[in-house]
Amino acid sequence: MACVDWPAQTPERETGVEDNAIRDAAGAGAAPGVKITARDVDVHYGATHALKQVSVDIEDRMVTAFIGPSGCGKSTFLRCLNRMNDTIASCRVTGLIAMDGENIYDRRVDPVQLRARVGMVFQKPNPFPKSIYDNVAYGPRIHGLAVSRAELDGIVEQALRRAALWDEVKDRLGEPGTGLSGGQQQRLCIARAVATEPEVLLMDEPCSALDPIATAQVEELIDELRRSYSVVIVTHSMQQAARVSQKTAFFHLGHLVEFGDTAHIFTNPEDPRTESYITGRIG
Repeated sequence: MACVDWPAQTPERETGVEDNAIRDAAGAGAAPGVKITARDVDVHYGATHALKQVSVDIEDRMVTAFIGPSGCGKSTFLRCLNRMNDTIASCRVTGLIAMDGENIYDRRVDPVQLRARVGMVFQKPNPFPKSIYDNVAYGPRIHGLAVSRAELDGIVEQALRRAALWDEVKDRLGEPGTGLSGGQQQRLCIARAVATEPEVLLMDEPCSALDPIATAQVEELIDELRRSYSVVIVTHSMQQAARVSQKTAFFHLGHLVEFGDTAHIFTNPEDPRTESYITGRIG
């Protein structure tokens, strides 16, 4: 497949034959049930080759887990899916990433609008220094999703209910989001992410800073969310991947080593490197 380099500031890159080749490939459309298609994706940070020839199909309304040792490229690839790597000046991405058959790195795609469609929850809860209400309302406001206060109130309530947080905070929406417990803050960040009605939800180790009880609540929530969204989660916990995901991708040294049904990956892996990681011999 033809590839084109995509510098961090994509609107400034020149159009060429390779751009057209990628656009044609993306325009061929996605396979039924596939939400995101990646083909021959490479990522460089300066001279460092962080991700190498990654190709994968991520299905809709399913939880896909990315596992692997630290520094293997799983979070780097996750950040490619909503162009968060655009913010890193030294980052260069090549290959094809398409959502619903549309090349998300096409110059005509607005990264801000893309991130409304592909929400993200980070490793450490990061509520804004605003009220609980304003944390959730921020996205709908900047994207113009509500025309009245009543409509915005409904969006905030719905998002907090989806994040299983409404009953805990409905009487204190004006209080700071930073005053919530760690688990509540992470669920607030999930509510903030789903408030813009995304099609895909990316989660980068969302439970690593949480206690076991809060982790169980978020894992239960992930299972609920997959009914409405395609969920992609990066996790260092193989037990968590086995509990919450239906598909698993194992990354090692920048390569996507193996991808398939989670049960198959954990019980009968095809690549010896996958087996070594799952059994604790590497990692």
